[in-house]
Amino acid sequence: MTRILGEDWLLPELDDLNREWFTRGRICVQLCNACGGTQHPPEVLCQSCGSQDFGWQESEGAGRIESFTRVHHPVHPALKDQCPYTVLIVSLDDLPGVHVIGNLKEEAATPLAVGQAVRAIFEQIEDPEFGPLEIPQWELAS
Repeated sequence: MTRILGEDWLLPELDDLNREWFTRGRICVQLCNACGGTQHPPEVLCQSCGSQDFGWQESEGAGRIESFTRVHHPVHPALKDQCPYTVLIVSLDDLPGVHVIGNLKEEAATPLAVGQAVRAIFEQIEDPEFGPLEIPQWELAS
């Protein structure tokens, strides 16, 4: 399968903070075990209470476009053949206040709009160093 942003595009380097995001095949955000707050991207401290005691909260992966941009000029030589592509900021329906970023899998046939429904899909990639990855992407909900 051809990768959405091309075979030459760098894969994420996994660490304890981002591993769930890139390997679970679900949208997973940090859940503070002390105050119950959720946050993304994951950080060492809870943004609400300062705790360092975290778990993970799975989302159903449905949301709404909060903002988007269509990239026409490659920011890296490896993206030259992928332009144009669209990057979205998505508010998750089941986790109010949590916003995530990702690529729109395919260019929309109709104009995009703030508030439009999207759903998460996952691009499966085998990373020689970290093993199987499930890279979150977005597609328009039908």
